[in-house]
Amino acid sequence: MPDTSNAIADIHLLDGGYSREARSLLYQAYRHEPTFAFIFESERPGYEQRVRATVRELVKQHFFQELPAIGLLLNDRLIGIALIAPPQRRLGITESWAWRLRMVLRTGFRCTRRYLEYHESVQACLPSAAVHVLPLLAVHPQFQGQHFGEQLLEAVHNWCAVDENSQGVVLDTGNPHYLQFYKRQGYQDIGEIAVGPVREHVFFHPSPQRLQRATG
Repeated sequence: MPDTSNAIADIHLLDGGYSREARSLLYQAYRHEPTFAFIFESERPGYEQRVRATVRELVKQHFFQELPAIGLLLNDRLIGIALIAPPQRRLGITESWAWRLRMVLRTGFRCTRRYLEYHESVQACLPSAAVHVLPLLAVHPQFQGQHFGEQLLEAVHNWCAVDENSQGVVLDTGNPHYLQFYKRQGYQDIGEIAVGPVREHVFFHPSPQRLQRATG
């Protein structure tokens, strides 16, 4: 792989035409995440198929609802992506009975229930209704550690800040490796939930407008 340590990726607002690339990237990133390992039972045969199916259904529903997604492209390759759920449309994906049925058929009842419980626990930690949530966020494993994560989050913050009513951005992770990274990007740890043995941290990044009011 060529040296990309000093490269800056192009920022794009993605549509459904990137669905296949988005699914591939997110699968590569999330199949190693401890939260997904518990929810989709990594100790049981078929784990990778269940993760792949979940990512496919989440991405499919996201683009079907025409929700925003920001991508990083390097030499026309999608290397980073953030799915964004705006405040007024945040709950549509998991409230869809069609989505739930497809999840049960593809991952099983127990895994679907675990995912829904995890999702509801994260929602309960939101500081207000007026926040943007990042349900899926990833930089391809081959390109991590090269500052693309910082570039992706900056693009997300700039895009969400256009909404003057937004109080900020919320994301979550059960991977201890990312905790200090998010804190360095200005995120505040606002909640911790148990996902089986995994401690899931919920982070909040205030909007620029809110920060200006707080320091003005």
